[in-house]
Amino acid sequence: MAQTYDNYYNDYHKNTELQLNLKYKKKYQKLKRIVKNTVFENAALCDQVAHMQENLMVVKEERLFLLRKLCQQQGEMESNSMAARSQSNNVNSPSFNPECATSKKTVKKKSSTDGSESKNKTKRYNKTARRVVQLIPLDVHGRPIFPIALGDLTIYSLGEVVSDRIAYHTEDLIFPVGYCSTRVYANLRDPRTKSLYTCKILDGGPKPRFEIVSDNDLDQPLVGCSPDECHSKLLAAISPMLRSIAPKGADFFGISHPTIQNLIQSSPGTRKLAMYKQQRFEVSKNQVIERATSPVIEMETDPGLGFAALHRHYALNSYRVKEEPSDHDLLALQDLLA
Repeated sequence: MAQTYDNYYNDYHKNTELQLNLKYKKKYQKLKRIVKNTVFENAALCDQVAHMQENLMVVKEERLFLLRKLCQQQGEMESNSMAARSQSNNVNSPSFNPECATSKKTVKKKSSTDGSESKNKTKRYNKTARRVVQLIPLDVHGRPIFPIALGDLTIYSLGEVVSDRIAYHTEDLIFPVGYCSTRVYANLRDPRTKSLYTCKILDGGPKPRFEIVSDNDLDQPLVGCSPDECHSKLLAAISPMLRSIAPKGADFFGISHPTIQNLIQSSPGTRKLAMYKQQRFEVSKNQVIERATSPVIEMETDPGLGFAALHRHYALNSYRVKEEPSDHDLLALQDLLA
């Protein structure tokens, strides 16, 4: 009797152990299957992400190419429209009167004899304002070949000089309508990465309209009534730390670059500008520009213009918070392991 009871007890104990082993084995197989499916799903998602990144790179290159073509076409259209307006104004202008011309000549002679001091002043101004320009490739007709690359700055169109509205120029700068350039600078979303910004000068009626558009946010341009206003908005949008940087909108757009300003000054209509003072530019004979007067060196050292200089002066970081698993996922995992 005792032996049969021992056999029954041993069989029962073995059955309970087998049931527990089967239970844990099923849970183990279930977890193994979940992990296996998760690994396969992760691999498939990684392949999809890599494929999408390749497609995004191709689409981004195509978009930049189309944007450059659009800037060139827009500049040509603006220049053609302004040329047509100037021709219509010349046709509607009054006829030439020789008596008025002779009187103007006499007045000019008198003013030249009486105003020798003003000439000396202008000569002194020109000597102090002399700047060195870089040689750029020209076509057969002597016109610049676009795009013009000057370091991180690239110019796609010089636009057309507006001489009948005084707000489109100052004593030192000209704001041609249709001007288009691009510059590499810190990204709006992640300051540690580079981004391409398109700078435009548009016809805003009485005053010019300045725009800075990022290649990542084409639908959100930074608009202002002056280049400095656009540049200050860009610096504040990148990081509040950059508000202490003095805005240099003309340098960021490129209209104050000696090479570009020389080309704009050589455009038709600049002699009719009321406030603008003609500046003297010279080309270095040895094609070697001193580091102190080189605009490219200034862009490399100015944190408001150069990407590398910005990160040398400011430690800009973009922090990302790691996502923790939700309580529901933790409870499900605990129930599964129980």
